[in-house]
Amino acid sequence: MKLHELKPAEGSRKERNRVGRGIGSGNGKTAGKGHKGQNARSGGGVRPGFEGGQNPLFRRLPKRGFTNINRKEFAIVNLDALNRFEDGAEVTPALLLETGIVSNEKAGIKILGNGTLNKKLTVKAHKFSASAKEAIENAGGTTEVI
Repeated sequence: MKLHELKPAEGSRKERNRVGRGIGSGNGKTAGKGHKGQNARSGGGVRPGFEGGQNPLFRRLPKRGFTNINRKEFAIVNLDALNRFEDGAEVTPALLLETGIVSNEKAGIKILGNGTLNKKLTVKAHKFSASAKEAIENAGGTTEVI
C-alpha cells in the first residue's frame, strides 16, 4: 500500500446534507422545514423543555434538597495505594500528586481505610478516617493532619 492509496474506512465519513439546494436533492424549496408554522421561521422553535404551554415536567416534579455551596470535595486515597512507597517514607500530598495516585488535590487529601497497609509510613494528609488512622499506627507508622 502506498500513501496515495490510503482512504478512510467504508462508512466512517459522511457528507453533510446541504439543504435548500434544488428540488433534485430531496431537500430543496422548504429545505426540510415543511410549510409555514413556528418551526419554519428563521429563529423559530421553542426552548428546551417547553410543552406548548402545558405545565412542563421540570415544574410538575417536586424539588428536593439543595446544593451546599460550601461543600468541600476531598481527593480520596485508600490504604492499599500507599503500599508502593518504601518503608519509612514520608507520604505528603505533593508526593501523591507526583506519583499519580491522585490527579487533583481538590480541597485536600483524605486517607480511607480500604485495603491493608504493610509498610511503616509517615502519612501527612488533610483528613483521615478512623480505620485508616488505626491501620497506619498498627503498621508502625504515624499520621499527621496538615
